[in-house]
Amino acid sequence: MDWSGLALSVGMAAAAGLVGSFAVMRRMSLASDALSHVALPGIGLALAFHLNPVLGGMAALLAGTLLVFGLERRTGIATETIVGVVFSLALAVGSLLASGEELVDALLGAPGRTGAWELLLGLLGSAAVVTFVLVERNRLVLSLVSADIARTSGVRVARLELAYLVAFALTVALGLRYLGVLLMGSLTIIPAATGKRLARSLGGMLAISSACAVASTLVGEALAGRLHRPTGPLVIAVAAAVFLASVPIRRAR
Repeated sequence: MDWSGLALSVGMAAAAGLVGSFAVMRRMSLASDALSHVALPGIGLALAFHLNPVLGGMAALLAGTLLVFGLERRTGIATETIVGVVFSLALAVGSLLASGEELVDALLGAPGRTGAWELLLGLLGSAAVVTFVLVERNRLVLSLVSADIARTSGVRVARLELAYLVAFALTVALGLRYLGVLLMGSLTIIPAATGKRLARSLGGMLAISSACAVASTLVGEALAGRLHRPTGPLVIAVAAAVFLASVPIRRAR
């Protein structure tokens, strides 16, 4: 068993559950899923120059995040609209740069042996995202309730929003190898939707979302090994099954 890969996937899933909770509360679920596709051009360029595709995807995600943030501030257009435009451009450019099996791996992920540097960077990135969300969660909620109240309370809303988008982009980059650009956005949204249905408080939602993401990842990886099927689709299928199972629970409660 690749214990380093397992540790990295657990850290990625925990970060995805936390970041996704605020994406759901911000009502940007579809925009968040589309934002993950921005990694595709970077992956295509990295493959063309024989570089690590994860690094290319991370660079593209960070550049796309800054572009979305800058356009939103300059134009006043809704985040979802800008993400849709950037997503469409990224998908078109990425499809031109990558083709065949490389494109399939970029879209659906291609797990493999994890190197020491990749493990270190992945764990540090996961820890940074988890720490950011837990430390800033009250400010994030306050800015969601009212940006004006947050400003009067001393919160730098624009900086906080940019930091959140960067944390989201980093989380997506961490999961590119396992789930690809098509499915990584789903892991940030589906467990968070489950947490929102079942939790009675913000802390409960964060805990349930993160636990569901980690459990779905572990079960999906175990099933992939037994069934000899791709890991990414099974992880998302498990996460979706947990969400569907949660639907009658809240009604009964």
